[in-house]
Amino acid sequence: MDRQDYNKAEDAVNETKWTVNDYADRAKDYIREQRDKNTEPTADGWMERAKDNVSDAWEDTKDAASDAWEKTKDWSEDAKAEVRKATN
Repeated sequence: MDRQDYNKAEDAVNETKWTVNDYADRAKDYIREQRDKNTEPTADGWMERAKDNVSDAWEDTKDAASDAWEKTKDWSEDAKAEVRKATN
């Protein structure tokens, strides 16, 4: 696996990290959006949005990790083939 693949996986993980301040800012954004729509903001609505955001980030993380795994597996198979070729 090359450095670029590690970087993609790490970036995906970093995007999922939310601090308390990030959550507070996102909650404020949700409340403002609901107010602008003349809709009552609810804790359930906010939790649903947070769940969707985390779910999206998780999917990105899984994709990056899966890509990295497949490339590592391919590299491993290539290395095994080279060893077999060299020893025959």
